[in-house]
Amino acid sequence: MTDNFIQFPLIDPIIFSIGPIALRWYGMMYLIGFIAAMFIANRAADKSKGLWNRDQVSDLLFYSFLGVILGGRVGYVLFYQFEYFLAEPLYLFKIWEGGMSFHGGLLGVITAIIIFARKTNKQFLSVADFVAPLVPIGLGMGRIGNFINAELWGRQTDVSWAMVFPTDQLQVPRHPSQLYEFFLEGVVLFAILYFISRKTNRLGLASGAFLIGYGAFRMIVEMYREPDSHLGFFFEYISMGQMLSLPMVLGGIALIYWGYVNQAAQAIKTSAVKGTK
Repeated sequence: MTDNFIQFPLIDPIIFSIGPIALRWYGMMYLIGFIAAMFIANRAADKSKGLWNRDQVSDLLFYSFLGVILGGRVGYVLFYQFEYFLAEPLYLFKIWEGGMSFHGGLLGVITAIIIFARKTNKQFLSVADFVAPLVPIGLGMGRIGNFINAELWGRQTDVSWAMVFPTDQLQVPRHPSQLYEFFLEGVVLFAILYFISRKTNRLGLASGAFLIGYGAFRMIVEMYREPDSHLGFFFEYISMGQMLSLPMVLGGIALIYWGYVNQAAQAIKTSAVKGTK
């Protein structure tokens, strides 16, 4: 049955190890994503005419990194393993057993942005707009890591590019949904946000577009991605990923509106001040 489809090779998740220290493909992908994001952020800071500097970029990325790790772990446990967590609360701290959630990581990054904005006296939306184009880089590399690890594969299919993953007990051809997510959440979303950040200074537009874009793309890919076996579908056909992504789309619309209102109010205030001189 599987001869007519692509057989995914069994790749060792560890690139190399020295004693107890091991470098894994998944970690390497995120490291590459982090370095690329820092490079782009530093270039943006250099061109910001004093609005940003490299020290602020380093602090912001550090806060965001902590937000991704802490938020991603807490989100995974609460969103996907809540019943197990109730039975064994210490599972929350067993990070070595794996388990991260993008939506939890997003909440962690939002918290980090709030803290950073208050510390530096910057507007929340301006910081969020600065961060938004950087996120798809890490997302895309993370999906490549998922693909290399042969995890989070898609649903069974008979398309010509279907793959049989060695980690699948059923050994049936499936959608390589990790690559779908890499393309949409990584490549396409980055291109959209990079274009927006270069062509307009509309407050809240980049961050709002990120929420809308990711939420929409994730809901599309979830139609091809295998749901978690212990969760299955809600209302017979809606996955947990789709349920968590819908609020992102609504939040993105609200964020763009909030930015428009704030920017309009600032323009009116500036005009009033000039008029009194």
